[in-house]
Order: sequence, then structure tokens, then C-alpha cells
Amino acid sequence: MEKEQKAAAPVSFDEFKAPTYEEWKQAATDALKGAPFDKRMFTPTYEGITLDPIYTMENVKELKDCQTFPGEQDYLRGTKSAPGADNIWKIAQGIDDRCPKCAGEAIAHELDKGATSIHPIFDWATTHGKDAPVCDCRGVSVSTLDHMDMLFASADPTKTELHAATGASALPLLGMVAAWAKKNGKNVAELTGCLGADPIGTLARDGKLPRPLPKLFDEMARTIKWCEKNSCPLRVVLVRGSVYASAGASRVQEAACVLADAAEVVRAMAERGIDPDVTCRRIRFEVTLGANFFMEIATLRALRVLWAHVAKEFGCEGEGVKINVLAQTSPFTVTKYDPYVNILRTSTQAFSGAVGGVDAMQILPFDEAVRPATEQSKRIARNQQIMLQTEFNFEATVDPAGGSWYVETLTRQVEDKAWELFQKIEAAGGMSKALEAGVVQDAIGAVLADRFKKLATRSDRAVGNNMYANMVETPLDVPANDAEAFAAKRNEKLAAAKAGRDAKALEEALGNVAEGGCPNCVAGAFAAGATLSEVWAALGDEPCCDVKPLEPHRWTEQYEALRARTEDFTAKTGSNVKIFLANMGPIPQHKPRADFSTGFFEVAHFEVLKNNGFATPEEAAEAAAASGADAAVICSTDATYPELVPPTAKLIKAKCPSMTVFLAGAPAPEFKQAYLDAGVDDFIHVKANCLQVLTALQQKKGMC
Repeated sequence: MEKEQKAAAPVSFDEFKAPTYEEWKQAATDALKGAPFDKRMFTPTYEGITLDPIYTMENVKELKDCQTFPGEQDYLRGTKSAPGADNIWKIAQGIDDRCPKCAGEAIAHELDKGATSIHPIFDWATTHGKDAPVCDCRGVSVSTLDHMDMLFASADPTKTELHAATGASALPLLGMVAAWAKKNGKNVAELTGCLGADPIGTLARDGKLPRPLPKLFDEMARTIKWCEKNSCPLRVVLVRGSVYASAGASRVQEAACVLADAAEVVRAMAERGIDPDVTCRRIRFEVTLGANFFMEIATLRALRVLWAHVAKEFGCEGEGVKINVLAQTSPFTVTKYDPYVNILRTSTQAFSGAVGGVDAMQILPFDEAVRPATEQSKRIARNQQIMLQTEFNFEATVDPAGGSWYVETLTRQVEDKAWELFQKIEAAGGMSKALEAGVVQDAIGAVLADRFKKLATRSDRAVGNNMYANMVETPLDVPANDAEAFAAKRNEKLAAAKAGRDAKALEEALGNVAEGGCPNCVAGAFAAGATLSEVWAALGDEPCCDVKPLEPHRWTEQYEALRARTEDFTAKTGSNVKIFLANMGPIPQHKPRADFSTGFFEVAHFEVLKNNGFATPEEAAEAAAASGADAAVICSTDATYPELVPPTAKLIKAKCPSMTVFLAGAPAPEFKQAYLDAGVDDFIHVKANCLQVLTALQQKKGMC
């Protein structure tokens, strides 16, 4: 007879005493061994938020909305009420092939391989009313109805969601899409997604507008009214946070700017007789996903709450209060050097977007900063999203970060900071007035300068660029830019097409555009054979509103320029900056600082001359002189420096007066002057300005 098994005793943790914060702090202080707790354990961010070393239940006990459900109140937990496959975000991978036929085929390929949104990235010429590109090496160029036919021949926007940024006005391209729909027997009521204009964002990026802002708002109002009349679900306003993020803005600044942009749009449309609830349902927000994983999650959650507050203040309810967001991995953080690391960067950024909750997402290809995307890079970017959706089971939950003491606290901090900045912009007269006054540009410029400073001193690390440079990487192949040839061919074809047009019908159609300016009038002009530039001219071409532009940057651009100077100089002259390591003593004694020094100077792709160490200062100085190096770095330990540095530096300077002598490591204050007097020119250590030191060596060599 089997023995009866005893029931397992319930697991209890009563024997473990829950430590208090003060007990934890004391244990952490002891582990720091004298290092200051407040300096080591708290992390300041570019958002003006200081991250605590630990978060507890005490941080969230006053946060009442932690108890809300998804799809309720201010949508902290998301605009969806329940998880499910139907609520998963759209995969909106951008296609920037210049030729509209090639772009359409590429979009169809993306859809066949798993993308769920049509996302043509129009080039500068198209979004600025030009018929042919001048210098763009990427971006879809459309200027006639035939081009739109080519673009949508393989990818029908009435069957799959469309996403496209149109520049300062959506009217010309919306009219072209309407003409395409009529020509091909399509119902515009089946168009979904976004074909959106952002006149304020265009002003911020370009520093000027093609037409006065009130006139562009008039055009925006016509597109909204047309969509309402034709039951077309398209969103025709796209508030682009990338304009601010690419200029270096913090997450708080980007959030505040897009809120202020959208608020000005709602007010402008109300002045033109459009109910705020209608306008809000026509807005899509495009935001970027940066490198601070939890900050990205918190910002997305905060933005939902903040927009709900703004929309409710305008009297909105229902769908108008729910923010619609397309997230894009950060163009600011992609790098030219060691570009495959970008795959890791975009993976964490996309993961934060999935956790934070978005309606659509674009992951930038790893070669974004170098060239137009290849089939390989597009496939990797697309599959990153597919993996997130199919292997990470994000459809199984809403707001997966909800309840985290850290994320909930950080979300409220972002809310508070962004709301405060939003109110300052509003007090300045709104977003366009704040841009005219330069207050937005100055604030973002200050953050950009801080980012560059932290990269220069390597307190922020960009793998493969200011740290761990790859000396043997093979640069990516970059195709020749055939923009001029493409433009010439485009203009030739346009000239032939123009010759066959009905001049009277075209003149009448363009006259209707100038007089009425509605999407139907624009559609009629394109149907009559008008080109994009002719439609823009009919709408009015009055460049105005000069402000200081928010120029796009990438965080590693200064280091990339630094390394490129070395490589160009070496390719032209066969010469390079040579760094001699004056390694003192046996390998265990000098190796840590020799390795540090090697990594420090290889950031600029300088040639580092290594060795196994020298027993005496005389041997080190003799070898340094024989090396023909431009600089020497004395490497050993703090304990040996007082004895070794003065004679070594003096001997090197005596033999090579023009050689720059560095000491690896921050000197003890009591010895610093003695080292300088002996001939040491500078010190390299973890807090040194790496960019400044390397640039000075390039200048001395004649590289710049």
C-alpha cells in the first residue's frame, strides 16, 4: 500500500526581515568604501530629472492613477482596453527609394515580408513642392499623378494603412492621392493612417515656411473638412517630434514641443470653424525612441496623459482624447563607424517603444547614417519588429511596465517637467511665437551642447566611436549619388509629358486651385496633367517667417569627423599621428594604463606603438626618440609615478623637444606641478576631454 504523501508546507518568507531604506543605504555606503553616496548613487539626466538608486512602494503610494485600468481616464496604461492581436502596433518601415516605381515595389516587398503599413518617405523636393531632386540621395520623388500610380501600383493604400509626412502642407499630396483614387476607382473612405502636414515642425527644421503660417493653416483646415465630408479616416496632421529630438532635445523637451505644436494646431483650426474634437482625431504624433530605456517608456506613458489633459481642456472626449503615436528609433543615436552596433541600439529603443505603447513603429536600418538602406539592412530592421510582435508576445498584455515603482515614479516626473515646459511655451505665445523668439532653439541647443560635452569627456559612451573603436572595420559600400542624372531624366520626361497636355484645361484647373485651394481642386489639377511645382505655385510661393532653424545632428558626429580627418590624411599622405607608449616596468605594472591609452588614442584612428615595457627612464626615452612618434604616453602606476615620471619626461623632452608627452592617469595634486615642470604636457584619464586632446594632436600634425 502506497504511503500517503504529506502535503508540502506553504512557503513563507516571514523569517526574512524587510530592510528599511535607511538600512539599505547604510549597506550601500559601506560598499562604497568612502566614496560619497550622493554623488555615486544618484544619476542626473538630460531631462532635469535625477534618478534614485532604488525605488520602493513609498514612491508610488500617493499616485492614485496607478489603480486605473487600460483604456480609462487619462490613458496612462494605454488607449486600448484589453490586450489582443488586433491591438498590436503597425509595422511601418520607411521606404526611401528615389524612383516611385522602385519605391512601390519595395513597399510591396516589405508588406509581403511582414510589414503592416505603407510608409513612403518623400524626399525634400517633394515635401517642398519641387518636381525633381537636386542633391537628395534618398527619398521618394513624386511630382505627377503618373508617379503616384507607380508608387501605389503594387501597394494599395485603401487596403493597407498609409503613413507619410508631407511637409508644411498636406494639401498637394492629399489632392494627388484623391486624384489617384478617382482614376483607379478607389473609395477615399477606405484610406486609413496618416498623410500629415506639420507647418510648425517645418518652420522649426527649415527656419522658414513656403507660405505664411495662417495660409498653411487654411490649407490644413481644407484637408480636414474634405476628410470629414468624404468620411475619409486619414489623419492629415503629423506633429513630428523628430524635428526636436534630432536637434538634441531631451525627452521632456520633445514631449513639450509636440504638445505645444498640437495645441496651436487645434486653436488655429477652431478659428477656422473646426471643432477641436474633430481636429484631435486628425492628429498623429511622431516621436523618437532614444537610448535611455526606461526614460523612453516613461515618456510614452506620460505623453498619453498629457495629451488627454490638453484635449479635454479643448472640450474633447472619446477618440479625440486618445493620442495616436508613431514611434521611430532615434536618428540622433545612429553612428557611421561600427554601424552594426546600431542594430543593438535600435533593438533596445524599439523594445522600449513596445513596452511604452505605440500605434505604429519604424526601426531605422543600421546603415541609416551612411547610405540608402540595402535589402539586408531593411530586412534586419523589419525583422526586429516582427520578432518583438511574434516572439515576445506583446499582444498578451497592455502596459507591461505598469506598477513598476521606478517606471510609475519616472512617468510622473516626466509629466511634471514636460507640463512645466509646455506652459512656458504657451506663455510665450505658443509654439510658433516661441520659435520666432528663439527660446526653443536656445533651450535645445543647451542640451545638445551638454550631450556633446559628455561625449567629448566620455562620461557618455558610444561604442565603436568614443569608446572601443574598431581599428579593423571595413567601411560600408556607399553607392554613387546620381541625383543630378535622376533630375535630368525626370525633367526630360516631364517636358515630354507637358507637351501633350490640354493647355486650356490645365489653366482652368490651376485657376481653381488658386481660387479655391480645396483637395478636389488640387485633384482636378493633377488629373489635368499638372506637376507638383505648378500646384504649389498656384497655392502661392511666398517664403516667409525666418527663424533660427533646428539643424539635425547625430550624437557622434564630432568623433566621426575626427576619425575621418585621420583616415583622409593618411590616405593622402601615408602619414599618421604616432603614439609611443612609454610603458614603465613589467607588464602587470603598466598594462592597465597602456590598454586605456591605446583605446583613448585609437578613437581617432591614430597609430599606437606598443611594447612590453622598459626597466629604466633612459631605455624608454631612447626608444621613444627612435620611434619617430608625435607623442609619448608614460604608463605605470600611481605608486611608481613620483619616481619614474620626472626623469622619463625630462629625457624624452631632451631627445625630442617637439614630442608631446602625456601621463596616463589623473595626477595626485601634490605631484602635478612637478610632472608639468619635468615636461609632461597633459594628462589622459577617465575624465579627460578626449575629443579636445585628439583634435589638438591632429592640428599639430597638420590634419586640420
